[in-house]
Amino acid sequence: MCDDPLTMKRVILVQRNDPTYDGPVNTRHFLELQELAQSAGYQVIGNVMQTRTPDRKYQVGRGKVEELVVMVKESGADGIIFYNQLSTTQTYNISETCKCEVIDKFQLILEIFASRATTKRAKLQVELAKLRYELPKAKAIVSLLKKDERPGFMGLGSYEDSYEQDIKSRISRIRKELASVQKDNESLRLKRHERGFSIVALAGYTSAGKSTLFNALVDENVRVDATLFTTLMPTTRALDICGRRVLLTDTVGFIEDLPHWMVDAFRSTLNEIFLADVILLVVDASESPDIIRQKLVTSHDTLWEQIEGVPIVTVLNKVDRITGDELEERLENIGYLAPNPVRVSAKNGFGFDELKMEIYRQLPKWKRDTVSLPMSEYGMSIVSWLFDESIVHNISYSDRITVDFEARDEIIRKIRAKATAM
Repeated sequence: MCDDPLTMKRVILVQRNDPTYDGPVNTRHFLELQELAQSAGYQVIGNVMQTRTPDRKYQVGRGKVEELVVMVKESGADGIIFYNQLSTTQTYNISETCKCEVIDKFQLILEIFASRATTKRAKLQVELAKLRYELPKAKAIVSLLKKDERPGFMGLGSYEDSYEQDIKSRISRIRKELASVQKDNESLRLKRHERGFSIVALAGYTSAGKSTLFNALVDENVRVDATLFTTLMPTTRALDICGRRVLLTDTVGFIEDLPHWMVDAFRSTLNEIFLADVILLVVDASESPDIIRQKLVTSHDTLWEQIEGVPIVTVLNKVDRITGDELEERLENIGYLAPNPVRVSAKNGFGFDELKMEIYRQLPKWKRDTVSLPMSEYGMSIVSWLFDESIVHNISYSDRITVDFEARDEIIRKIRAKATAM
């Protein structure tokens, strides 16, 4: 995306507020849309809001559309972006009336995803998400084309009656390819466990500071900036936690009201979270208590049905930006959603020791055992293997080698079998 104001597309943001939502919720939704637009490289030059039930023809009322016509003409806007999901007919009607490009929040997210998809898996997921978005609209698109009309500025081109079936076929093909990726991921997870690694995933709402925390913990340089969805594909690095070998993974951020079709399209990426042994749910502590609470609810809604009892450690990041009293206010508001949260600052390293100890406490339990080995070259090779596969607490050498170690059940069974066979 080009950040030169002279070349950036100029857009007007529109949001139809749900009458059942309170003011802070509607404000949060608009700020999210604004961040998304800026992340996609748009220059926001105006906004329109209206509180009402959805209008079937325009989403907002006809009067607001007339306001948009004037705003577009006077400002020279290149397009309009709606927070609300638009039907094909609504997109067509608004774009025809306002004479400019019209998209909604979900098309905007797909634009961002497409611009940041660099791997084959990411590109497949973006294509699947686009197809899932288009499928319910297929019949309406064909209907409009039959009338020699065009479906707004959706970038869908010219299609025949087979369009809907073509979409279904492409969805099926991509699902098969991604299912193969999923099997590979699950196989890799088993291999990592066999090699003594536990898997810890960073999760949370987008822009919570996950990548900054990841960089600080593993001394890496994963891309970090103020835009949303900078981490589209997971990044994994090794980390030592109190002698336990851990693989820490940075993942794509959650976003409010993300539809099921989009979550489904990116399931192979989200499985990096779902298949973890411990999940670090990162929260921006500098945001207001209401926003933190809602983002925690969104994150939990995304996680709960998939994680099957995996422990979640809530990490309150950016505590350096608020006072002690403000932090206590946030803790009071989110207590039931985040029992015993860990307070950290990824920027200055505050709270890292406590965070690592909490990760260690939540890792799959290992057992402590003692083994006696012969004082021989083979016995020393077993000792070397134990240092790689377990935590060795103590070792003594006399007529035999005695090792006090901690390991998972599989390693203990293997070492006992080796010791018995000697």
